[in-house]
Amino acid sequence: MNFWAHRARHGVRILRNQTLCVLILTTTTLGSWAAAWAQTDQDPSAGPADTSDQAPPPPPAAAGEPAASDHGLIADAKLYFTAPLRWNAEDWAWFGGALVAIGASHHFDSQVRTHFTQHLQPGQTTNSEDVADAIPTLVVLGATWGYSHWTRDSDGEREAWAMLEAAGLSFVPAYVVKFAARRLGPDQTSDPNEWFKSGGNSFPSEHSTAAFAVGTVLAESGNDDYRWVRRFLGYGLGVATAYLRLEHNAHWLSDTVAGAALGIASAHFAMNRTYGNPESTSGLTVVPVPGGALLTYRVTLQ
Repeated sequence: MNFWAHRARHGVRILRNQTLCVLILTTTTLGSWAAAWAQTDQDPSAGPADTSDQAPPPPPAAAGEPAASDHGLIADAKLYFTAPLRWNAEDWAWFGGALVAIGASHHFDSQVRTHFTQHLQPGQTTNSEDVADAIPTLVVLGATWGYSHWTRDSDGEREAWAMLEAAGLSFVPAYVVKFAARRLGPDQTSDPNEWFKSGGNSFPSEHSTAAFAVGTVLAESGNDDYRWVRRFLGYGLGVATAYLRLEHNAHWLSDTVAGAALGIASAHFAMNRTYGNPESTSGLTVVPVPGGALLTYRVTLQ
């Protein structure tokens, strides 16, 4: 009897490690995809930047100033929600890769649910801990804004704004997909394929979406002096939140992976807009040419 108990405990440890590995590996992969995905969104024409002498790019904005005159919540929201209209083949390839990651994690949905619910008695349910699981994300966002405001750090305030914008923008598509998919959660059914059902609101995980949106900004903003610390804390926030949602039986594994993909991509969009996108600037430039000067006007049509 002791032998089988030992084997059972050993199996539980293996499954827990597998779950964490899946989450961490997926986060790393989606982070790389989203970085490239967001970079291609900087230039909707998908053409190489003109580096010739005849058309040099305008100088960057001064520190602490917006890099473009069309920045603002309304302008950002417009660009965010219409971004797929400007995607090129590479953008759609990154999007397809995210779907592959979600589909791969769906394969482990039942296995992960079984691990976290095997201690429950028939008919017994768990508390989803919705409020408690959101606290770490709120603390990171609040601490970033509070400290930067207290120290009058303009870079920190911009970072806090990027966090807030990324989380806010990502919540809209998250809830649209959630109520369109109407997927029953693991606390409602043991079948991960219950889609388009009354009362279903599991896919994607909005907690994971917000955590990865805020955490990615923390991970990739600021200078590179403590980049590894920032990435450990930022992506750790996302992975820890996703793990809590699984542990509290509030979401399937694929729900959290979908939330991670949406949060990471939204964070890179918000950072590109907050810290400036020279490809979207416009203005007059005087370019020296043989025998005189050339006055040019450069504008990117969104």
